[in-house]
Amino acid sequence: MDVSSIRQLLADVATGEVGPDDAVTRLRRLPYADLGFARVDHHRPLRTGLPEAVYGPGKTPDQCAAIVAELLAEPQGGPVLLTRASDEQIAAAIARNPEGVQSHATTVSWRPAEPRTEQICVVTAGTADLPVAGECLATLTAFGFAPTLLADRGVAGVHRLLADVDAIAEADAVVVVAGMEGALASLVAGLTPAPVVAVPTSVGYGASLAGVTALLAMLSSCAAGLTVVGIDNGFGAAYAVARFLQ
Repeated sequence: MDVSSIRQLLADVATGEVGPDDAVTRLRRLPYADLGFARVDHHRPLRTGLPEAVYGPGKTPDQCAAIVAELLAEPQGGPVLLTRASDEQIAAAIARNPEGVQSHATTVSWRPAEPRTEQICVVTAGTADLPVAGECLATLTAFGFAPTLLADRGVAGVHRLLADVDAIAEADAVVVVAGMEGALASLVAGLTPAPVVAVPTSVGYGASLAGVTALLAMLSSCAAGLTVVGIDNGFGAAYAVARFLQ
């Protein structure tokens, strides 16, 4: 339940389209609904402007399906996301909530937001970074964005990136997904006035340390104002963009 849905509910009560008892029933979900194993946070969009998502690891398939169903039960609610889900969790969630769209290997969305006009670029250093970028793209799409993917634009062949410099410069936000030494984020952040969110990935040889090297490089970037999320966290990068553009 977000600000607009609260306003609409109050307006409907004022016009008589919704009775006081029905309004109380809807508001009873605030601040959360207790399922016993989970307290579903319907109040989060009202506080932060963004909905709760369902993180799959550690939950049973039935638990995932039940939490998704509870989030969808909120009238006029926003997008619902199930992330990092297994095949079994995805099957159970879609069986109970058939409108789900699996737009990424581990991400399913329901009730996407209205289309938005902001231009978002998601840039990957290499093809191996695409799974993380896919999680980011699926999350951005659920929030109503139509992101552009620029794949395999790493610094080992920087001319591949420079061919798209206009798209990067004109974007309202850019997500850079890179492993190895993570240098691509600094380069992109020097090409655009838009917010840039960097996602280090666990891709790389030897001293890449499963993404730690890229993470530290991005945190130490000489490109001022670069935002960095955790290793392989494409979901978190998309949420950061959505916060920037609220």
